[in-house]
Amino acid sequence: MANIKSAKKRVLIGNDRNERNKAIRSEVKTYIKKVYAAVEAGDKAAAQEALRRAQKKVAMAHSKGILKANNASRKVAHMSKAVSAMA
Repeated sequence: MANIKSAKKRVLIGNDRNERNKAIRSEVKTYIKKVYAAVEAGDKAAAQEALRRAQKKVAMAHSKGILKANNASRKVAHMSKAVSAMA
């Protein structure tokens, strides 16, 4: 454990950020799962709406630095491809 006051504060701040990042990452995964669930169910309207919401969450996670650029764009591309492939 840190001895200096500022170092102790940085540890606490790091823990807070870690929890927030985990929550955001989990939320992104949930929205992505909703897209694929709608695709599996064959509900194109629901899939498109879920895709729109998931894209927003992925973009937000990228803007906060939680997802890297290529990771975020890959997730969006895979979801878009799955929704577009629906008959």
